[in-house]
Amino acid sequence: MLFFRRSPKKAPADDAELLRRYRESGDLKVLGELYERYMHLVFGVCLKYLKKEDDSKDATMQIFEKLVTELRIHEVKNFSSWLHTLARNHCLMQLRVHKTYTSQGTIYLSADENMEFEVASHPEEEDIEYRLTQIEDGMNELPEEQKRCLELFYIEQKSYKEICDMTGFDFKQVKSYLQNGKRNLKLYLDKTG
Repeated sequence: MLFFRRSPKKAPADDAELLRRYRESGDLKVLGELYERYMHLVFGVCLKYLKKEDDSKDATMQIFEKLVTELRIHEVKNFSSWLHTLARNHCLMQLRVHKTYTSQGTIYLSADENMEFEVASHPEEEDIEYRLTQIEDGMNELPEEQKRCLELFYIEQKSYKEICDMTGFDFKQVKSYLQNGKRNLKLYLDKTG
Protein backbone atom coordinates (compact mmCIF):
# COMPACT_ATOMS: atom_id res chain seq x y z
CA MET A 1 0.00 0.00 0.00
CA LEU A 2 1.32 3.41 -0.91
CA PHE A 3 1.25 6.22 1.53
CA PHE A 4 1.16 9.70 0.20
CA ARG A 5 3.25 12.00 2.24
CA ARG A 6 2.52 15.62 2.35
CA SER A 7 5.45 17.87 2.56
CA PRO A 8 5.32 19.52 5.96
CA LYS A 9 3.99 23.04 5.89
CA LYS A 10 6.47 25.65 6.82
CA ALA A 11 5.57 27.14 10.18
CA PRO A 12 4.82 30.86 9.95
CA ALA A 13 7.64 33.09 11.11
CA ASP A 14 7.23 34.56 14.58
CA ASP A 15 7.01 38.32 15.16
CA ALA A 16 10.67 38.66 16.07
CA GLU A 17 11.74 36.93 12.87
CA LEU A 18 9.50 39.14 10.73
CA LEU A 19 10.78 42.24 12.51
CA ARG A 20 14.36 41.17 11.87
CA ARG A 21 13.66 40.47 8.21
CA TYR A 22 11.91 43.81 7.75
CA ARG A 23 14.70 45.77 9.43
CA GLU A 24 17.26 44.06 7.18
CA SER A 25 15.36 44.27 3.90
CA GLY A 26 12.78 47.05 4.22
CA ASP A 27 10.45 44.68 2.33
CA LEU A 28 6.88 45.94 2.76
CA LYS A 29 5.50 42.43 2.12
CA VAL A 30 7.22 41.26 5.30
CA LEU A 31 5.82 44.24 7.20
CA GLY A 32 2.38 43.58 5.70
CA GLU A 33 2.51 39.96 6.90
CA LEU A 34 3.37 41.12 10.40
CA TYR A 35 0.76 43.88 10.46
CA GLU A 36 -1.96 41.60 9.10
CA ARG A 37 -1.68 39.52 12.29
CA TYR A 38 -2.58 42.53 14.43
CA MET A 39 -4.67 44.75 12.14
CA HIS A 40 -7.94 43.69 13.78
CA LEU A 41 -6.52 44.53 17.22
CA VAL A 42 -5.30 47.93 16.02
CA PHE A 43 -8.72 48.61 14.55
CA GLY A 44 -10.29 47.64 17.89
CA VAL A 45 -8.06 50.06 19.79
CA CYS A 46 -8.86 52.82 17.30
CA LEU A 47 -12.59 52.14 17.54
CA LYS A 48 -12.41 52.23 21.34
CA TYR A 49 -10.94 55.74 21.29
CA LEU A 50 -12.28 57.31 18.09
CA LYS A 51 -15.76 55.72 18.27
CA LYS A 52 -16.43 56.07 14.52
CA GLU A 53 -15.78 53.16 12.16
CA ASP A 54 -14.52 55.28 9.24
CA ASP A 55 -12.16 57.27 11.49
CA SER A 56 -10.90 54.00 12.96
CA LYS A 57 -10.25 52.51 9.52
CA ASP A 58 -8.32 55.63 8.51
CA ALA A 59 -6.31 55.55 11.74
CA THR A 60 -5.52 51.85 11.24
CA MET A 61 -4.00 52.62 7.84
CA GLN A 62 -2.13 55.68 9.19
CA ILE A 63 -0.61 53.49 11.90
CA PHE A 64 0.53 50.99 9.27
CA GLU A 65 2.19 53.85 7.38
CA LYS A 66 3.94 54.90 10.60
CA LEU A 67 5.33 51.39 10.99
CA VAL A 68 7.18 51.69 7.68
CA THR A 69 9.60 54.17 9.27
CA GLU A 70 9.19 53.50 13.01
CA LEU A 71 10.25 49.86 12.81
CA ARG A 72 13.41 50.78 10.91
CA ILE A 73 14.35 53.16 13.75
CA HIS A 74 13.16 51.42 16.93
CA GLU A 75 14.31 48.10 18.27
CA VAL A 76 11.05 46.45 19.32
CA LYS A 77 11.11 43.47 21.69
CA ASN A 78 7.37 42.81 22.13
CA PHE A 79 5.65 43.84 18.91
CA SER A 80 2.03 43.37 19.99
CA SER A 81 2.46 45.44 23.13
CA TRP A 82 4.48 48.12 21.33
CA LEU A 83 1.90 48.29 18.53
CA HIS A 84 -0.95 48.61 21.03
CA THR A 85 0.82 51.56 22.67
CA LEU A 86 1.56 53.15 19.29
CA ALA A 87 -2.09 52.78 18.23
CA ARG A 88 -3.41 54.22 21.49
CA ASN A 89 -1.03 57.18 21.39
CA HIS A 90 -1.94 57.84 17.75
CA CYS A 91 -5.63 57.93 18.68
CA LEU A 92 -5.05 60.15 21.71
CA MET A 93 -3.13 62.60 19.54
CA GLN A 94 -5.97 62.62 17.02
CA LEU A 95 -8.45 63.27 19.80
CA ARG A 96 -6.29 66.08 21.04
CA VAL A 97 -6.02 67.66 17.60
CA HIS A 98 -9.76 67.37 17.03
CA LYS A 99 -10.61 68.19 20.66
CA THR A 100 -12.98 65.26 20.80
CA TYR A 101 -14.03 63.88 24.16
CA THR A 102 -13.86 60.16 24.77
CA SER A 103 -16.56 58.66 26.91
CA GLN A 104 -13.99 57.41 29.42
CA GLY A 105 -12.48 59.44 32.22
CA THR A 106 -9.19 57.57 31.99
CA ILE A 107 -6.07 58.38 30.03
CA TYR A 108 -3.79 55.40 29.47
CA LEU A 109 -0.10 55.99 28.97
CA SER A 110 1.40 52.52 28.79
CA ALA A 111 0.03 49.20 27.68
CA ASP A 112 2.97 47.42 29.28
CA GLU A 113 2.24 48.63 32.78
CA ASN A 114 -1.43 49.64 32.42
CA MET A 115 -0.66 52.95 34.00
CA GLU A 116 -3.77 55.02 34.10
CA PHE A 117 -4.86 58.30 35.57
CA GLU A 118 -8.39 58.92 36.66
CA VAL A 119 -9.46 62.49 36.13
CA ALA A 120 -12.34 63.85 38.15
CA SER A 121 -15.51 64.33 36.16
CA HIS A 122 -16.64 67.96 36.37
CA PRO A 123 -18.56 69.68 33.58
CA GLU A 124 -15.64 71.98 32.75
CA GLU A 125 -13.30 68.97 32.58
CA GLU A 126 -15.30 67.02 30.02
CA ASP A 127 -12.87 67.99 27.32
CA ILE A 128 -9.87 65.79 26.51
CA GLU A 129 -7.78 68.91 25.98
CA TYR A 130 -8.23 69.76 29.65
CA ARG A 131 -7.05 66.31 30.69
CA LEU A 132 -3.99 66.48 28.49
CA THR A 133 -3.21 69.95 29.82
CA GLN A 134 -3.34 68.52 33.35
CA ILE A 135 -0.81 65.87 32.37
CA GLU A 136 1.43 68.48 30.73
CA ASP A 137 1.25 70.67 33.84
CA GLY A 138 2.10 67.67 35.99
CA MET A 139 5.04 66.81 33.73
CA ASN A 140 6.36 70.36 34.18
CA GLU A 141 6.33 69.85 37.96
CA LEU A 142 8.60 66.80 37.74
CA PRO A 143 12.37 66.89 38.17
CA GLU A 144 14.00 67.32 34.76
CA GLU A 145 15.42 63.76 34.66
CA GLN A 146 12.01 62.18 35.34
CA LYS A 147 10.28 64.45 32.84
CA ARG A 148 12.84 63.71 30.12
CA CYS A 149 12.65 59.94 30.63
CA LEU A 150 8.83 59.94 30.61
CA GLU A 151 8.72 62.02 27.42
CA LEU A 152 11.22 59.77 25.65
CA PHE A 153 9.53 56.54 26.76
CA TYR A 154 5.83 57.38 26.41
CA ILE A 155 5.71 60.12 23.80
CA GLU A 156 8.68 59.34 21.58
CA GLN A 157 8.35 55.55 22.09
CA LYS A 158 12.06 55.10 22.86
CA SER A 159 13.35 51.89 24.44
CA TYR A 160 15.29 51.86 27.71
CA LYS A 161 18.51 51.39 25.73
CA GLU A 162 17.72 54.33 23.44
CA ILE A 163 16.97 56.52 26.47
CA CYS A 164 20.29 55.51 28.04
CA ASP A 165 22.10 56.39 24.81
CA MET A 166 20.30 59.72 24.42
CA THR A 167 20.58 60.90 28.03
CA GLY A 168 23.76 59.29 29.32
CA PHE A 169 21.82 57.73 32.22
CA ASP A 170 22.49 54.09 33.01
CA PHE A 171 19.72 51.44 32.87
CA LYS A 172 18.99 51.58 36.62
CA GLN A 173 18.70 55.36 36.53
CA VAL A 174 16.30 55.29 33.59
CA LYS A 175 14.16 52.65 35.30
CA SER A 176 14.15 54.67 38.54
CA TYR A 177 13.33 57.97 36.79
CA LEU A 178 10.44 56.33 34.94
CA GLN A 179 9.01 54.68 38.07
CA ASN A 180 9.36 57.79 40.22
CA GLY A 181 8.14 60.04 37.43
CA LYS A 182 4.97 57.96 36.94
CA ARG A 183 4.34 57.91 40.68
CA ASN A 184 4.89 61.66 41.04
CA LEU A 185 2.72 62.43 38.02
CA LYS A 186 -0.08 60.28 39.41
CA LEU A 187 0.20 62.05 42.78
CA TYR A 188 0.01 65.42 41.02
CA LEU A 189 -3.06 64.41 39.02
CA ASP A 190 -4.78 62.96 42.10
CA LYS A 191 -4.10 66.21 43.95
CA THR A 192 -5.31 68.51 41.18
CA GLY A 193 -8.11 66.30 39.87
